[in-house]
Amino acid sequence: MKFPIAIEPGDETTAFGVVVPDLPGCFSAGDTLEAAYANAAEAIELWIETALDTGKTIPPPGSLAGHQSDPDLAGWIWGMVDVDLSRLDDEPEHVDVILPRRVLRAIDSYAKRQGETRNVFLTRAALDQMRRETANPS
Repeated sequence: MKFPIAIEPGDETTAFGVVVPDLPGCFSAGDTLEAAYANAAEAIELWIETALDTGKTIPPPGSLAGHQSDPDLAGWIWGMVDVDLSRLDDEPEHVDVILPRRVLRAIDSYAKRQGETRNVFLTRAALDQMRRETANPS
């Protein structure tokens, strides 16, 4: 999927700043124009992944021409970034996990008390743990 990006020109002492107008709060930068494009693609993937994990809607990309008329971005460099969304596929996939029966019973009991299935609980717990570790790296 292609997303329009606006790049604030940089120079020898200032990085190229990047905003993704269709994804509120999605921004990036790079020391070179090439790095700005690469970092924009990474920022878009992370923005979409976070939105999916938190149940938010992903807005479709608007047209480049439509964004170019934004007076706040006058004088910026415009481009398109192609992001492969197949990495963010939420299609369920069967996996085999081996757990001690005692642990499995505890998981099932806890999930039931929370009104969740085992699968929902394990998915949520894994995502929560990864978010905590990303927010507080060692």
